[in-house]
Amino acid sequence: MATTPRLTLRLHRSGDLDRLVAIHSRPDVARYLLQEPWTVEDGEAQLERRLPRIDLAEPVGALALVVEREDLLIGTVSLWRTEQERRTVEIGWTLDPAHGGGGYATEAVAAGLRLAFGQHDVHRVTAQLDARNTASERLAARVGMRQEAHHRQDFWSKGEWTDTLVFGVLADEHRAQGLDRQPDRPAPDARRGADTGT
Repeated sequence: MATTPRLTLRLHRSGDLDRLVAIHSRPDVARYLLQEPWTVEDGEAQLERRLPRIDLAEPVGALALVVEREDLLIGTVSLWRTEQERRTVEIGWTLDPAHGGGGYATEAVAAGLRLAFGQHDVHRVTAQLDARNTASERLAARVGMRQEAHHRQDFWSKGEWTDTLVFGVLADEHRAQGLDRQPDRPAPDARRGADTGT
């Protein structure tokens, strides 16, 4: 679906199960996600949900991608059209912490934004994340998104009320910043991003 100087973003495959579970079963990865750390059964159910998400165009309106570096699955990027406004796409991401710090999450999310805005009708891309996830907050800013809202204790997650940050970028802002073009070299990255809704 997309390549960057160091990464490949492609559709999920049935053979991805073991690596997906290895990443999502880590408590440090699951901390800011909607789900608890995955079991193999959780992974099977999640993979079954993701396999049909193959196109941002209607009627599917969702794209679930894995991120590979040198043929190793190191994370995921997901995009889906929101129910409220179909010209808006939401993006979420996860990166294996073992591959953090090298700019891979930034590179992958920037590629995801280019895919979203490559759709002729997409006007806006948003990301919603746990406000405690400062690494994802910094990542969203690095790829040209701006914070639009901070909702206080709006989401009950894993036994506690949590804050949500909402980031967004418009198609014309993305073009004006030159972010619609692939960079020649990767940018520095924080430790990891977080999947925000897949």
